Amino acid sequence: MKKLTVGKLAKASGIGMETVRYYEKRGLLPKPDRLPSGYRVYSKDTVNRVRFIKRAQELGFTLEEIQALLLLTDNPDADCEDIRNRAQNKITEIKTKMQDLQRVLDGLEELSGYCPGKGKPLSECSILKHFYGDD
Repeated sequence: MKKLTVGKLAKASGIGMETVRYYEKRGLLPKPDRLPSGYRVYSKDTVNRVRFIKRAQELGFTLEEIQALLLLTDNPDADCEDIRNRAQNKITEIKTKMQDLQRVLDGLEELSGYCPGKGKPLSECSILKHFYGDD
């Protein structure tokens, strides 16, 4: 099996070399073999593992959550329901965040609607008054 240097792994995975080292340090990637020169060398399977990490991050999973997912993939007693439960938990978390963000957006839109706008002194700014609690 052909081995990849950190640079080749980074390029094949679409990430930087420092990110590869960081993932390794965090335990997301297995410790690589080392050449007599000290260079790290990774198996081609590591490319798939990095892609897994990137795709999970794109879906909002934290590195800690990704590590737990990876541990499940290595667990012979785990099944699809374990992964599904984690995905459903993430869905619930994201929906809660979306509701929180919508509430913030609604508040900002309402507040900015009261602002008198250009040409008025800051002493008449309803946004600043709200922030200071003077409304």
